[in-house]
Amino acid sequence: MTSSELDSGLADLTQRVRACRICVEHPIGPPLAHEPRPVLRPSSVARILIASQAPGTKVHLSGMPFTDASGDRLRSWLGVRSDEFYDTDNFAIVPMGFCFPGQDAKGADLPPRRECAPAWRAQLMAAMPQIDLVLTIGLYAQAWHMGDARRPSLTETVMNWREVFAASSRPLVLPLPHPSWRNTGWLKKNLWFEMELLPFLKSEIRRRIRQNRGT
Repeated sequence: MTSSELDSGLADLTQRVRACRICVEHPIGPPLAHEPRPVLRPSSVARILIASQAPGTKVHLSGMPFTDASGDRLRSWLGVRSDEFYDTDNFAIVPMGFCFPGQDAKGADLPPRRECAPAWRAQLMAAMPQIDLVLTIGLYAQAWHMGDARRPSLTETVMNWREVFAASSRPLVLPLPHPSWRNTGWLKKNLWFEMELLPFLKSEIRRRIRQNRGT
């Protein structure tokens, strides 16, 4: 398949995902309580995939991923500016659930809709063969992309990042916690994340961005 055919195929697939209403018309369990608005930014060029969880309320309104406080923290973790982050030459952003799933009685976001990944994820990954680094953000992305390499808890999985990265075949995988401000306590308890994992992560990100630019 030529690059132009790949671009066309990915563009068509992305258009179909953005028109998806499976969570309303053929839901697993209760249907989505509001109008679907799938949010994703795939790429036929980017070598880095951000495999995130699902849009929150602000992203549902904006239609752009990570236009919230979690996005600010994630960009800080990656060591990139906003323009670099939203450049699809640098990053593909494909969450496990494409639509805001709603909130529970306590105001916390519900898990990603169960319809999205079975319907679309394998197709999207097949349409982006150039991806060579997947950042698995949270349990749902880690379950899909890491398989048996995932440990019983998120903390154990992220703590095992060196072994995960070294053992993964292409694409390489780095597990991360969700950058939600709800995880501030976790970050304070696990100082190794900022001291050890983040410098490595920033180095891997910067190297790929420079390679894409030919510098």
